[in-house]
Order: sequence, then structure tokens, then C-alpha cells
Amino acid sequence: MEPLIWPLPKLDELYIHNDVWDSEVAIRVRSLNLAEAVKVAERPYKNQEGQLSGREFTHSKKRLYLAKHEGHFFRKCPGTQGAACCNYFVLNLGVQCNMNCSYCYLQSYINSPLSQIYTNIDDALSELDEISLRYPTSPFRVGTGETIDSLTFDDLTLYSAKLVEWFRGHPKLTCEFKTKSCNIKNFINLKHSGNVVVSFSVNPHKIVETEEHETASLSRRLRAAQESRDHGFPVAFHIDPMIYTEDWKKNYFDLVNEITSLFKSNEVRWISLGALRYPPSMKNILRERFGGSTSSLAGELFLSDDGKLRYDLGLRTKMFNFVMGEFKKRDPKYPVFLCMEAPESWLGSFETTPRNVENISNLFKPLAAPV
Repeated sequence: MEPLIWPLPKLDELYIHNDVWDSEVAIRVRSLNLAEAVKVAERPYKNQEGQLSGREFTHSKKRLYLAKHEGHFFRKCPGTQGAACCNYFVLNLGVQCNMNCSYCYLQSYINSPLSQIYTNIDDALSELDEISLRYPTSPFRVGTGETIDSLTFDDLTLYSAKLVEWFRGHPKLTCEFKTKSCNIKNFINLKHSGNVVVSFSVNPHKIVETEEHETASLSRRLRAAQESRDHGFPVAFHIDPMIYTEDWKKNYFDLVNEITSLFKSNEVRWISLGALRYPPSMKNILRERFGGSTSSLAGELFLSDDGKLRYDLGLRTKMFNFVMGEFKKRDPKYPVFLCMEAPESWLGSFETTPRNVENISNLFKPLAAPV
């Protein structure tokens, strides 16, 4: 059995802004001796702007910059044009991670040649205080894994513990840690209100091994999910992106088997399905970083209305229906929904709109919330 150990990041360069040199996070990071800490008055590599090359993006994962975030932390999930919205909000506490998934959308989204951790989480929590007071009846779902994996840098920041504590005092709201790591040790034994969902992005073993480089193995993610459940934390799974290969049915059949053998339907808060998608501009960086070995470049993808390359609707529907059907065969109460898919996908897979689907309709109900 693989141990639930998550390694510290390997850094080539570490920069800390003058203003946060003596902050709690900076002191902790310096004590870990990951790289020589350099004090700076402004963000390094400011002259490198525009789309990064594959090599530059790879380097960005080995350069870490600690600084305050000057903008808003909390915002509505950007979603995708024309997709059914599940009322998801994000709290961005940094940018970039130290894993290397071939399909990662950050390759076309991030123009910064370094990774960043925002040191002022107290400002983020104050922002959440204001939002919760302004919208006291809105049951926000707040995820921390949009522009950075929720837990991969947690040994540096210990932010998971602060978030568990804050959400313990706000039981009507839900926090989601979304991760491909197994790094749960910093919060797993903390007192909580059952409203911190530990969710794992998962794929079949073959996809994890060939496309999700430097992530926790599927076995370790599922063990971390079991430990989270056993400590009273709700768990969720994101089978996203589903990637087409010649043996995709067997791969995803085995994945469903593994999940359902370990988790009953009432032990899973939600299961989202999504298919491979990325902007056309990402093709070049994929080729540069992964050559012809990646399945993310295999298969036929077409330009969709939202400007992203996707499998055609027929194939997506076939893949969604297969995985959803395998869950429902085992128990129709597994809460499965589609992520970033247009209404026609829902009609093809569910024959109705998401607000009418049992077990997940609450996620799609309109709510009073900031835009």
C-alpha cells in the first residue's frame, strides 16, 4: 500500500516581496530551505509578458514568488460560454502548481513566468466575511482550486487549517478543496462543521500515469478520500477531463468500479464529469512540452461555440452516458452532473435540464449572489 506522503515542491528560485518578508507564510517557507530566498521590491521577470513558451511554462513551476494579492480573492467561477451554471464560486489564493498534467488549461491561461502564493489570506477571509454578511441566505460553494491546486502547496502555507476554522463558523457555506494530491494531513484531525468538501480530480490509472505527471497516484487519492470520509469530511470526485483512447470504456469502467467499491452514494457529495477541452492556442505548447506522446493531442477535436477545442457532441455524450450509466447501475442515487457543458449535452445525457435532476438540482438553483 502506497504511503500518503506528499513531497515538498522542488524549487530553483524563491522570491519574497519586501512587504511580506516577515509574514507568517514567508517565515515558514524560508525555514524549509527549498531554495535561497531573495528579497525583491517588485515581481521578478516583469519584462516577460505574453504567451509563455513550453520551456518557460515548465520553468514557472520551479520559481516561486510570495507576495500580497492586491485584487479580489472571491469571484464567480468563470465557467464557459453557454454552459449550464452550477453556482460555483472561487477563492484564488495563488497561481500555478508544481504538478504537470498534459491537458492543464493554465498553460494557455497563465502569462506569468513564475508561480505565486498570496501571503495575505487574512484579507481573503475578511472578504468572505463581507460576502457572508451581505448575502446571509445564499448557500455559496467556494472552491480554492481554480488557478492553483488547493493542497499541493499546503505544507508551505497551512491555509487548509485556516479555511477549515473559518468555515466552521459559517456552517451554511461550503468550501471545496480540489486536488490531485493526497496532502490532507494538515487539516484531517481538525474540528469542523462538515461543510469542507475534500474533492479529488480523478482519472483511470492509465491516464494518471501517462497524462497527470507528478501527481498522486489514483490509489493514493482514493485512500486520501477514504481517510477524509472517515474523519467526517464530505468527499467529491471530478472525473474531468475524460480523455478518449481506444480502450476508454474499459478504463472508465474500472474507475467507476474502484470508486463505487469504496464509497456508497450517500458518502459522496457530488461527482462531476467533463470532457477534454482547451483553446486552439494551447496545441503548440502541448506539442512542445509533451511531443506526440500525449493523448491530449490524439483524437479528433472540433472548435466549439465557446472557442475551445472539444470532442464532437456525439462522442462526448457517449462517454458521459457510459460513465453515468455505470454509476447508476450500482446505485441511481450517485450525484452525477456535467461540468462546463451546454444544455444540449444535458439533454443528450439526462433528457432534461440540470434543475430537474434528482440529487443535484440544488446545485443549479438560482441564488442571490455577486456576479
